[in-house]
Amino acid sequence: MKTFCRTLVVSALALSISGIPLIAQDHHHDRSNRDRSSQRDRDHDQRRDHEQRYVRHTEWRKGSHMSHSDWSRGERIDWHAHHLRQPRRGYEWREVDGNYVMAAVATGVIASVIIASQVH
Repeated sequence: MKTFCRTLVVSALALSISGIPLIAQDHHHDRSNRDRSSQRDRDHDQRRDHEQRYVRHTEWRKGSHMSHSDWSRGERIDWHAHHLRQPRRGYEWREVDGNYVMAAVATGVIASVIIASQVH
């Protein structure tokens, strides 16, 4: 009986120790797949969001005035994070309808426009 119990304990201990690396390996593999999958999901969501909010504005040209409703609908963006040139004093970059527009804060005069192309 003692031999049987000892064998049982040793076998259980050996199985539990040998199974730990396998569990950790599977978890790491699952995490990397999950990370890639979640990145693909984020990319897809960004493309879908862009498609839903993109509006073509042919009236936006350098030197023209941006309407107050367009200006207020836009969001101020960090020019550095979006790899845009630094705006002059009194100007700021805004993302409006999926486009980037740099305009004077006080007057709405457009200094630069980056018209986004619609993604299909």
